[in-house]
Parts: sequence; structure tokens; C-alpha cells
Amino acid sequence: MKTLRTPAALAAAGLIGPERLAPLAAVAARYAIAITPAVAELIDPTDPADPIARQFTPHPAELEADPVEMADPIGDDAFSPVAGIVHRYADRVLLKPTHTCAVYCRFCFRRERVGRQGPLTGDELDAALAYIAARLQIWEVIVTGGDPLVLSARRLAALIRRLAAIAHVKVVRFHTRLPVADPAAVTPALVRSLASSSQTVWVALHANHPRELTPAARAACARIIDAGLPMVSQTVLLAGVNDDPETLAALMRAFVETRIKPYYLHHPDLAPGAGAFRSGLGEGQALMRRLRGRLSGLAQPTYVLDIPGGFGKVPVGPVYLSHDEDGRTLAEDPMGRRHPYPPAP
Repeated sequence: MKTLRTPAALAAAGLIGPERLAPLAAVAARYAIAITPAVAELIDPTDPADPIARQFTPHPAELEADPVEMADPIGDDAFSPVAGIVHRYADRVLLKPTHTCAVYCRFCFRRERVGRQGPLTGDELDAALAYIAARLQIWEVIVTGGDPLVLSARRLAALIRRLAAIAHVKVVRFHTRLPVADPAAVTPALVRSLASSSQTVWVALHANHPRELTPAARAACARIIDAGLPMVSQTVLLAGVNDDPETLAALMRAFVETRIKPYYLHHPDLAPGAGAFRSGLGEGQALMRRLRGRLSGLAQPTYVLDIPGGFGKVPVGPVYLSHDEDGRTLAEDPMGRRHPYPPAP
């Protein structure tokens, strides 16, 4: 099976019924579709609530934008001084060498661009790297997109060599879905291409449901980790996918079992047509409360909100400190009981 890129291909593979072809034509005209064989195997077409299908199979509701939604929900454009660069925080930048992904998530906050734009041209990549080289405060380069690991091993190795030549860049971080979307593509050659002679390289894996961490996906991650590249996780809190404590706990434990440190649990961004995936912040906070105490500290992600307009990520997890009527500090335990805590001497 090849990657499925059209509603007709999805129907031929049995992932959608023929009655959905016409309604999905307009969705496909606006937003990219791609479901790899590895992901297609995870989908149960007999289950209308299948959490894997929900993430990757297009739906007509994607064309129903809410007034609060925006094409650039986290404000990338306002912080993009040159093509391929987003510089929101002083000590780190995003470098987006490609807008292509192996699979396209239906809730993606860059969905207006991914799958529609090609990689940076040679001149654009030169300008992006020159921008990084000229700013001594940049300590970390986060290579994202799109999914940078869809690039060839040769191109990735060349990129790492050029970043390694910038002395003030000490950390390079790759964000990817490839170990889940196409585990076989995480070849030894690809993994070797990520190694830097002078920098620490991290890999952040995006996965949202424990079923995504198949034996093949875990083996792909092992190839990365065994090469000396530490991994962290990125997860989006998605209604109908992982917005219950059992699923989220199973996912976080699966990360830790795979030697991946849970990092961020993102509140969904205000991407156009993605309202069906969003729940309230209060619901997310309540979910995090239910994980505290029942889930190892190793498996606890930080629940974050990327403030619309480019104002950055902030933790929005529940607060466990309060004060009584006399102003004394109270600390709440995982069972919801409050206990006094003495002031500083």
C-alpha cells in the first residue's frame, strides 16, 4: 500500500464509505491529506469513534471555521524575520526547512501551509542560517516544519554540518512524527545523519494515543535513542482521542517505557476548522489533576497553552496552593484534601 492522499484512495482502502467522497472533495482541495500504510493499519474503519481515524481522516467539519479561529493561531508570521525562521524567544529559534509531513493531522495549527508549500530554496536556507549565525544569543535551534525527518539523510546531514559550524548554537532539537507515521523510514542512515560533532541533539516525538506506539514505532525510537539522541514527547490534548485519564495515562506510560520523557501536553490551538478537537481549559486542568498521584512523576507532562498572537507558551496546569480566610497557605494533595503549610521563618 502507498500513502493515501485523496478521498478516493481512502475509499479504495476501506477507510471511508463511498458516500463520503463528494463531501470530502472540498476538504481535500483546501487541506492536505496523507495517511501512511503504518497509520492506516491502526485505523478500525468499523469504529466511528476510532481515535486514530479521528486524527488523520478528513471530515467536512474542517471547512466550518469558528470566528475565534485563525489561519496563524500562534503568531508565527509576526516573528518570522526571514523565510523558514520563527524567532519568538531570545535564546532559541524555529527552523522550518520543509512544510511536508508523512501524515497530516486534521487539527494541525499550520494546516494552511503544510502540504502546500515546498522546502526552503537554497537561497532561503542560506538566509535562515545566516540569521542564526548573526545572533549570538541563539543557544538552541528547533528544526520543525512540516516534519524535517521526511528529508533525506543526505540533506539532514548537510543541515547538521552547517548548524555545527555556528559556535553559539549548543542544542539542536528535531520535532517529528515519523517514528509513528513510517517507522521503517527511520533507518540507521537517517539516525546517523542527525548526529552533531559539536552540539547536543534532541528528538521530540509527536504522538497522541497509546496505540500509535506500536512495536515498530518503539523500535524506531530505540534506534534514535541507542544512537545517543535523547527523546522527549509532544502530545496535543484532543477531544475524542485522549481526553480521558485512562488513555492519557497509558500514553504517558508508553512514552516512559520507550525511554521517551513526557514533555508537553498542548492545549489545542485555534486552527481553522479544528473546533471539534478542542475542550475547555478547565477540563484539561481537571484531567491533569486526575493524573497527579496515580501516575509516576516520570510520566507527568506539562500542560501548556500557546497564547494566540505569538505571546508564547505558558503552563496552565492546576494550582495546588490556596489561602484560607486568615491568609494561611494551604497545599492540596492528590486526593483533594487541603493541608496548612507554615510560612517562612
